[in-house]
Parts: sequence; structure tokens; C-alpha cells
Amino acid sequence: MTDRRHHPASGKPLPALTPRRRTRAMRGSIGASVAMLVAGLAVGAAATALVLKRPAAAKADAAASASGAAPTLGAYPSAAASAPVSAAAPGEAAIRETLAARLPEFPKIDQITPTPLAGLYEVRIGTELLYADERGRYLLEGNLVDTASRENLTQSRIEKLTAIDFAALPLKDAIVWKVGNGSRKVAVFADPHCGYCKRFEGELSSARDVTVYTFLMPILGPDSDVKSRNIWCAKDRTATWRGWMVEGKTPAAASASCDTEAIQRNLALGRKHKVNGTPAIVFEDGKRVPGAMSLDAFEQQLTASARARKS
Repeated sequence: MTDRRHHPASGKPLPALTPRRRTRAMRGSIGASVAMLVAGLAVGAAATALVLKRPAAAKADAAASASGAAPTLGAYPSAAASAPVSAAAPGEAAIRETLAARLPEFPKIDQITPTPLAGLYEVRIGTELLYADERGRYLLEGNLVDTASRENLTQSRIEKLTAIDFAALPLKDAIVWKVGNGSRKVAVFADPHCGYCKRFEGELSSARDVTVYTFLMPILGPDSDVKSRNIWCAKDRTATWRGWMVEGKTPAAASASCDTEAIQRNLALGRKHKVNGTPAIVFEDGKRVPGAMSLDAFEQQLTASARARKS
């Protein structure tokens, strides 16, 4: 499966989201922030350790290369090579103190909790995750995987953090339509100019027994605002929305007196839940999927979400 989203400012397609890249997309730009704050910090999506080669080792490699010998593998810097870390007891207080002292521009930390791996702590910034040792000297970005259960603990944690309570969604602010008996429900944050929203809308036409709640979220430019207003203010919102997204029928201009506060509430709802791209799909169990889905993947997730609600 491959997902697509659009950039909220330029409207240009974002890179394809393969399953391997989905977690990084959900995590946002925290890795870039860390890289900017810590010169020379190499961040990898699947990193489990950070290896720094000392200058002496680099020189040795150069000499070895010139003589035809095999290069060294490098080494971690010794503990004495850097300024002292926090004197506080290992754990949250020490991590906060060290990061504040060494990285004064670091984003506000919302929570620090121990992970199942001894000595490794999760550092949460909003819905984005980093990892640190118990004193805050080392900072990692990547996936923590339990090899026994084969569970990606990082992805599972992010899914919990980004979950949206379906029952709490203001469905009165959504465009509603259904296929079959509509017994299964899904919410979609969509922009009328999002090409992958249109593709997903077409896929939904072939879904079985589902009610779709579409929250208009115009984030791709001024014409998205105009189209959203014209669709929301149409006499038959559902037919107008579907006509535009599936058939390309341009909606008629809205009356100047039309109340479009619902669209503003949708934008606020998106900001609250950090919906940064469209489409964003929310299932009844709260699971959120960024980007378009194939029909098969969509049906599988509907079944999985229904099962999760019953358990």
C-alpha cells in the first residue's frame, strides 16, 4: 500500500508513504529540529544507536586507506570527552536538566517515561518521540522494536498518542454519505483540492456498508477556501461534494450570507489533533491513518477497528 498527502502550504504532493515510512510521517519534523540543534548529530529512522568516530580514528582510517590496510570501525567518545551531565539521580530530572543545559533551544518536553529497555527513556514532545539515556547525554530518534513479540513499540505508542475519540467528533460539522447499510463508520479530513483525497473518495464508492463523515479542511490555498465554502453552502452538500471530488463538477458559488463557521471549527479541530495533511482517516476505534488507502487496506482496517471496539 502507498499513501499520498499534500503539503498544507504549497499544495504539492508529498512523497509516497509506504508502510516503512508511515511512522516517520506521523512523527513530523522533530528529527530535523534535533539535527539543527545538535551539529553533527546523525539521525536515522531505524536507528538503535549513535556511533561517533573520533578525530583520531578518522586520521587512522585515512592512513590505513593510503597504505591499503583495512580502516577501523570507529568508537564511541569516552565519558571524559564531554562536559559533565546532570548530577541529579538518573531518570526524568537528570534528562530534563541535561537537555536544558546543553540544548537550550530544544522544544518543550511534555513527558519523559522509562521504556521496557533498561536505562532508555522516551522523551515525548507533543505526539513525537525521541529516546534518551538515563542522564540525557545521548539522544536518539528511531523505532524501538520488541523482537520477541515483533511489535514496533514506537509505532504502537504513536498510534495511541494520535488516536482520536470518534464518539467525540462533532459530526454535525461533517458532510455525510453512506454506501450500503452504512453500519460501519469512518471520518475523513479532506481538502477539495487534494488529489489523493479525490482518489480515496473514488475508492470509497466501492466500499461495503460504510457511513463516511467528511470534515472539510481547506489547507491547500485560497481556492480550497472558496471550494469548501461553495460545497458547504450548497443545497445538497453530499451531492455537491461527491460531484466535485468524483466527477469534477464545479460547485455553484455560495451565497454571501451562508454560515461557514463549521469550516473554521473543522480547521481548529485539525489543529487540535495535529492533522497536518489530507486525507486523514479516523476509524471508530480511534485509529488514525495519514494519507489515502487502497480499498483492500481500508476494508481490512474497518474489520480490525470493529474487532478492537468489541474487545
